[in-house]
Amino acid sequence: MSVLRSSEADGERRGGTTGAEALFAEAMLASYRRAIASVAAASGDIRAAALRLAAIWRAGGRLVYAGAGSSGLAAAEDAAELPGTFGLEQSRIAIVLPGGIAEPFRIDGGAEDDAAAGERAITALGDLSRDALIVVSASGSTPFTVAAAAAARRRGAFVVAIAHRPGSPLLVGADASILLESGEEALRGSTRLAAGAAQKAALGMLSSLMGFELGHIHQGLMVNLKADNAKLRERARGIVATIAGVSDAKAEAALRQAGGEVKPAILIACGIVSMSEAVTWLAVAEGRIDEALRQWNHGRKPEQGSVA
Repeated sequence: MSVLRSSEADGERRGGTTGAEALFAEAMLASYRRAIASVAAASGDIRAAALRLAAIWRAGGRLVYAGAGSSGLAAAEDAAELPGTFGLEQSRIAIVLPGGIAEPFRIDGGAEDDAAAGERAITALGDLSRDALIVVSASGSTPFTVAAAAAARRRGAFVVAIAHRPGSPLLVGADASILLESGEEALRGSTRLAAGAAQKAALGMLSSLMGFELGHIHQGLMVNLKADNAKLRERARGIVATIAGVSDAKAEAALRQAGGEVKPAILIACGIVSMSEAVTWLAVAEGRIDEALRQWNHGRKPEQGSVA
């Protein structure tokens, strides 16, 4: 008997589940399409929130991510990527999960019902008047998450809420509400699938647009990445070579002169003679490569007093 015939026979013995599996797979794909469509529908709210987050970060504030269950894991993943992707200081990023982050992949379902724990976790962060909280919940009513958001807002934080139910407490109590109407899950009751995909996409868009506003993305490249391993050092070299239009060898030399920092290395590879001058041009341009190059190409002298 051929492998194909054997598989068909197995499917028949299981009561025709091969056809049922195909239908379920298609239902999952349809739910993922709805999930991404929900992010597109919320893109205006995401962009507006990202601009505010960039302003908070530029002013020295912190980013705090909070959530419970699979939503909490999505929030934690986005937070964890920011230092490497955009060079953001780890000390200014906090993650609030039920039970803490010592065991982030052990989901305690009961802990998400503990509203008092959510409030305590936020209170432990101290004054939040310069900070932002990004909080995620599929239902928008998870007690831990709603309490954390309310506590953060009382302490002065700018609260960005992501949820899937219109009019839910989390969205109503936020400064910036991002509603993702991703629809019914193919696997009913599991919010890690379509809702999780929508959350991941929305969080990625939110933090990436913030990074763009901060000048950490240029020509679709990560110009402020932290190159702390061989793969990322190679990527940094490629970024410098691509933007400056130079050879890999010249890009490598510029990176060495810049101490591994990509933005000043780009300016050095373009012809700026020293690290200190590159840093000055970047300060004048508020960290934006395109603006620094424009001003330098026009022969404008950087104002030394503008360097922090």
